[in-house]
Amino acid sequence: MALFDQLSEKIARQASSVGSRRSFIKKLGAAIVGATIPVLPIARGDALKGSESAASGLKEEGDPLSCEYWRYCGVDGFLCSCCGGNVTTCPPGTEMSPLTWVGSCLNPTDGKKYLISYNDCCGATSCGVCLCGRNDDDLPMYRADKNNDINWCLGTGSIVYNCTTALVIGISLDESK
Repeated sequence: MALFDQLSEKIARQASSVGSRRSFIKKLGAAIVGATIPVLPIARGDALKGSESAASGLKEEGDPLSCEYWRYCGVDGFLCSCCGGNVTTCPPGTEMSPLTWVGSCLNPTDGKKYLISYNDCCGATSCGVCLCGRNDDDLPMYRADKNNDINWCLGTGSIVYNCTTALVIGISLDESK
């Protein structure tokens, strides 16, 4: 046991002569945080440009001005289709946020589930028309990429929310739900 104590003392004295306790705690904290916090899988708006071309053969029915439209299963906010834009584009004077949340919605026309990217349009005053608060498959705040209660305008020039688009980004791999 004495050998263990001597070795521990020698290591502790060497460590204290090289750096301070604060430095050690800072490095230890950075290592723990860096190792335990996962990088969130948040889709970027620039990567989604042209994603509708992947869904160009998609057959749809329904009214994009209605909250019951199939793409809006996870939307929470004003519909851009009522605010001067449409399901995939922002109204003039606004910009699409590069941050987004993702939902999986069933298209009643073909019976398949599609991944829908909900992008907020930011930069003008709030639209105030066609408010929809559907929360199908909405998850708690610890899954930010699946939660619609966040102001997603943080990546734009203005954090003022206007409306939300619903872009089809692909077919869901899990069609069993």
